[in-house]
Amino acid sequence: MTTASALSERKFRGSGTIENCLHASNYDYMTTDIKPTETESVKAWFAGRLPEPWTINAPDIEIDKEEVTVIVALDPVELDADASEDAAREAALGRISGWREETRQTRMTIAAEAQSRFGRKVSWGARIDDQRALFTHIAVPVMTRLRQPQRQVLDTLVEAGVARSRSDALAWCVKLVEQHSEEWLDELRAAMEGVRTLREQGPR
Repeated sequence: MTTASALSERKFRGSGTIENCLHASNYDYMTTDIKPTETESVKAWFAGRLPEPWTINAPDIEIDKEEVTVIVALDPVELDADASEDAAREAALGRISGWREETRQTRMTIAAEAQSRFGRKVSWGARIDDQRALFTHIAVPVMTRLRQPQRQVLDTLVEAGVARSRSDALAWCVKLVEQHSEEWLDELRAAMEGVRTLREQGPR
């Protein structure tokens, strides 16, 4: 398991060590941090509020400062055993499209309740196996318009102290993170979680 101390030995151009990043604290850190308890509360609310048929297969729920994205998992379409991949894909997209129209009013009602409760826009989508479609989603202005997965990259860098703001994080990403983002950010999040746990425990 990768530790924060081990990560601190890995240096990245223009950012210093991971150890320095993890110990940095500034205004942007305080304003971008999403506590695990907050994420848990949002997911728990949706688990209780979504209609039961929507939760037979666990939905995917992603959260950042501006948006909650709910991807509902639908049952696959039963086709003949010799159906082609193209037929399966079209069947899945057809079911997703039909579900979108049938659930529009219910989704609007739930989204309005969630926005009032959590102060975030709610985006919806559905998936069947590897077929996934987003119906509504927001693009938040930073230096460009970014969807949720890209905003989460910037927020991780700010929370870790690598950058002071989303604008700084975006410039840093253009130079370096594109080549290493998935592996390094996963390690960084794991190390940050360890630091957060130690902070919550306090001195012994």
